[in-house]
Amino acid sequence: MLAKLKFKIEDVLFKDKNFVEFENLPRIDFSEPPAHIDADLSSTWALSAAKIIKKNPLDIAKKATKVIEELDEVQTASVTAPGFINIKLKDSYLVQAARDRRLKNRDINPNEISKEKILIEFVSANPTGPLHVASGRGASLGDSLVRIHRAIGITCDAEYYINDAGNQAELLGLSLQARAQGKEPPENGYHGEYLIELAKKIPQGLPLEEYGRFAMEELIKTQQEDMKNFAVEFTQWFRESSLHKENAINKTLEYLKERGLVYEKDGALWLGTTKDEDDKDRVLVRADGRPTYFLADIAYHKNKFDRGYTHLIDILGADHHGYVPRMKAAIKHLGKEEDSFVAVIHQLVHLIENGEKVKMSKRAGTFITLRELTEDVGKDACRFFFASRTPNAHLNFDLSLAKKRTNENPVFYVQYVHARVCSIFKAAKEAGIEPTNITNFENLAPQERALLSKMLWFKKVLLTCIKDLSPHHLTTYLTELAGLYHSFYDACRVIDKDNPRLSASRLFTCQLVKERIAKGLELIGVSAPTEM
Repeated sequence: MLAKLKFKIEDVLFKDKNFVEFENLPRIDFSEPPAHIDADLSSTWALSAAKIIKKNPLDIAKKATKVIEELDEVQTASVTAPGFINIKLKDSYLVQAARDRRLKNRDINPNEISKEKILIEFVSANPTGPLHVASGRGASLGDSLVRIHRAIGITCDAEYYINDAGNQAELLGLSLQARAQGKEPPENGYHGEYLIELAKKIPQGLPLEEYGRFAMEELIKTQQEDMKNFAVEFTQWFRESSLHKENAINKTLEYLKERGLVYEKDGALWLGTTKDEDDKDRVLVRADGRPTYFLADIAYHKNKFDRGYTHLIDILGADHHGYVPRMKAAIKHLGKEEDSFVAVIHQLVHLIENGEKVKMSKRAGTFITLRELTEDVGKDACRFFFASRTPNAHLNFDLSLAKKRTNENPVFYVQYVHARVCSIFKAAKEAGIEPTNITNFENLAPQERALLSKMLWFKKVLLTCIKDLSPHHLTTYLTELAGLYHSFYDACRVIDKDNPRLSASRLFTCQLVKERIAKGLELIGVSAPTEM
């Protein structure tokens, strides 16, 4: 409904005598006003229009508000320096706008809803050990973004790249063999204690040369179980080995050669990437004839495009910064637009318990696995905490806080609103009161009005998550919405047998909050309990 209001404002504004003579005036856009402004919508239109109209933006805003204030939906329109337009909606329209549940309607933002087919690749951990905590952050980030894209109607798939080629299997096999014999793995092998347990599962009579492949397949199953338990689903688990079977590596090399992008030096084949902001050219095929991982990665991304994906998003760990420029260069060499590939680097996770950092060392085999963390604090706390920070910031994960069942714990704080509303509905049913979809009542209580106003921004928040490729905007929104609901609950009596109409309308408001909370939690992979 806000989109319709936006178009209506544009229609009357651009036809007004003060503005009709100007062409190419900017479109109206709304943002959430700061807390100290008594309004539901804010716009910077006058600031943008000043560049065309060549007048003071404050004067432009004042003239615009006089036009806007005449609309039936608007209660008041005011101006704040240096030219912000603030709009307070009539209570009746605010209720109608807040009850708009549509997410996939194209009038949210026509430029965002397109025929793009997006593939988000994430986690993609080597199949040489169980998933660790950092993999959990990548999983939460990727899965949440996939859910949010789909929620607003953008085609988006999720993929896990299994790096099951190369000499990893051989080294893993030697490490497993050592563990089976009660010895320490080779110095450059895999030292995790998980191999001790895995050694007990070795099939009787399995040839030594099959140890590596056996271990890898068992670990892939473990990773798949971890992702399922973490509420993460992939459209496909793509194996690197399939590229070799289809000869895709050599085909990609020939494709690059045909485009005149490969040269030979010191017996090796190179791809010129320095002209595309990489710090040096990259080897594709070593002097001994072995292809590099980089060539395999190029072949994999070419495969993604060949499957019809138009936009690729790779979510990578903190140690992949150097990988991004070379892959961006490779994407251009594949003949694709540079912005068709985006890499999101998520930073490290530090586990904190009782104020002390929990140390992890994968090489020593003492790293904390994602499964251990999930079993300790629960999937919901993990998903919410991981989603609460922008990917480019380090995350201090407070284990003690995650296990608290108080309002200090942000996931408990939000989930409790959903459970509280469910209990209210149960009490209302016992009292014989049902929520009513009332759209024309006036004089909302300030706390109820603030709650309804906040609900206007759910769709915009989702679009911001997509724009920034981060779900942290959604967790912030849910926490703020929960805070407003707690204030509403403390100040406004919901069930009042002496005033059934007021009770019915406030139950309807509660229903809207419940839906927003449930949907928001769903989009970050967190449950919405009915009781706590």
